[in-house]
Amino acid sequence: MGILQLIDSLEAGGAERMAVNYANALAKQIDFSGLVVTRKEGPLYNQIDKQVSYLFLNKKRSVDLAALFNLRRFVKKNKVTIVQAHSTSFFLAFLLKLMSPSVKIIWHDHYGDSEFLSKRPFLVLRLIAPFFNGIIAVNQNLKNWAQEKLYCKQSIYLPNFYSEEKAVVEPTILNGIEGKRIVCLANLRVQKDHFLVLDVAKKMQLTHPEWTFHLVGKDFQDDYSKQIKSFIIENNLEENVFLYGTKQDVKNILKESTIAILTSQSEGLPVALLEYGYHKKPIVVTNVGEVSALVIDGENGLIVPAKQDQLFYDALVKLIKNKALQTNFGDAFYNTIIENYSEGIVLKKYLDWLQTI
Repeated sequence: MGILQLIDSLEAGGAERMAVNYANALAKQIDFSGLVVTRKEGPLYNQIDKQVSYLFLNKKRSVDLAALFNLRRFVKKNKVTIVQAHSTSFFLAFLLKLMSPSVKIIWHDHYGDSEFLSKRPFLVLRLIAPFFNGIIAVNQNLKNWAQEKLYCKQSIYLPNFYSEEKAVVEPTILNGIEGKRIVCLANLRVQKDHFLVLDVAKKMQLTHPEWTFHLVGKDFQDDYSKQIKSFIIENNLEENVFLYGTKQDVKNILKESTIAILTSQSEGLPVALLEYGYHKKPIVVTNVGEVSALVIDGENGLIVPAKQDQLFYDALVKLIKNKALQTNFGDAFYNTIIENYSEGIVLKKYLDWLQTI
């Protein structure tokens, strides 16, 4: 069996991480595992295992014939039988299917705004969906949507899984006091609601000024990013909130942190949450997407409604004041991840499902 992961970039996002994770994991189990990046390389390139065959297409436009023929040659040369197209790379996979009908196409849907599926455009997807041999959804809502809107019976919910990163040469050194750092792993996107973090940081500055917030994720240098930076300056939070941009040494960053948070308005199944659990971080998170499937409030973490800064602050203070609770939550959440969201467990479900298509 030869399986190819298709993704538009190697930026440090959830879909991109999972494309790399699948390619790396499958390289240990099947004859051929490949990874093709269509538009842009990025920091996750350094996380690709040597056993994975890699190709960068440098695609310039929606229909780029040079990139398409290059992809077809790669598929034919390596006897690829299944192409797993992540997120928006589905269109190139569709064009490949038209040229190579024997290749099976799977679409891996990582749509992050799963709280707002009623607003999701799907006309192009509905036209192309009959060419998909199956759809993988990262949460149950997306699976239901694929069945109802795209009429795809061969759809499956497979949770994201964690794979340990490769070490980097220059580890990040976080600001703040050891033992009093709160980390948030999330690219600077509106759906991640960093302003909830900032509102909580304002409250925390008055009651626990020694605690600091560390925001790690891609800075797109857009209006949202500018608004965040302006808020920090206008509210004198320069010594309480720190931005780091994209970082590859997540393991090291989490080791330096005491508590981990997510404040999203919408999610699928955030990879950051899996990383928190694997590294035994006590967490406070918002109740969106598949988060409640992982986090049981009061048992392995604290979970609050989205957009509720006072409730989030209260939960965070509760955790700060109780070190025993921090340890217990960290251990319990680690067990949750290992038992349900490990690479081996998810990959077995994935390979069993492939046999049905």
